[in-house]
Amino acid sequence: MNPFTVLFLLFLTVPAVEIYFLIKVGNVIGAIPTIALVVFTALLGAFLLRLQGWITLQRTRMSLARGELPAMEMLEGVLLVVAGALLLTPGFVTDTLGFLLLAPPLRRALIQRFVGSANMPFEAPPGQRGRSGHTPRTIEGECRREDD
Repeated sequence: MNPFTVLFLLFLTVPAVEIYFLIKVGNVIGAIPTIALVVFTALLGAFLLRLQGWITLQRTRMSLARGELPAMEMLEGVLLVVAGALLLTPGFVTDTLGFLLLAPPLRRALIQRFVGSANMPFEAPPGQRGRSGHTPRTIEGECRREDD
């Protein structure tokens, strides 16, 4: 299926599903509590997103300090951006998906599944491994500056 068709269908179905659930919840608990709940989930999501982002940033720094490639942390950062976009979208379905992406075990499982299905190596090239693997390759040469 064409990627533009998929995006078009998402832009049509996601708002329709969100409006449906907002109306259903609004009928059960009322309009004001529904709006308050949507605002509360957005604020809670922003707080949790900031916390998870900070933790991921710290793990990235630790990986870099060890001389390792922070591939898992970088992919987790991408999923955190997706979670943030979902949490900023008003509605219960997108908030649920966003909160699910904030759970580190689920994030890592999604990344492992994606990497496994893409047949991509999930490690640094041999010449760029840190202290845990091989030492970086040094290329020696000479440099000469010529001023005009």
